[in-house]
Amino acid sequence: MDLAALLRRMSASARARDPQAFSECFTEDAVYHDYIYGDHTGRASIADMFGHYFLRDAARYDWEFFDPVCDGTTGYASSLSTFVSTIPEFEGRRVVIDGISRLRLRDGLIADYAESVNGGVAMVQLGVHPDRIAKVLRRWAEQLKARPQTLAYLARTGA
Repeated sequence: MDLAALLRRMSASARARDPQAFSECFTEDAVYHDYIYGDHTGRASIADMFGHYFLRDAARYDWEFFDPVCDGTTGYASSLSTFVSTIPEFEGRRVVIDGISRLRLRDGLIADYAESVNGGVAMVQLGVHPDRIAKVLRRWAEQLKARPQTLAYLARTGA
């Protein structure tokens, strides 16, 4: 499994603003867990998310992955991405985001994609009002605490 090549292909399709090519990096039944736009299952839904949400809200989008590691079925990579907001309230503001991606792989494609990104850093760059940032971060904290993996971890650790 050449994870670096797959991530270069994914990045190139994002830069090209090509939802179809982006979705072709994923299996037919893949799940893309996006921290802003939610979970999307299947290539059609992933293409729709990228084409109708990402590209609606972001101009001059770029995404680059670094230091990919892969055991054949699971991969990780750090990333940097940048965009200029097209959301009317924040139009023209440039944002840079760093993240860590976790990819479950099957047949040379992504079957499950999740990332850890500090969305608060992005919201500050956009100029989101602090009260709104706090509301979003509270919601994300509750989502984190409700995940089955988190619940199992907390039960094991007695926290």
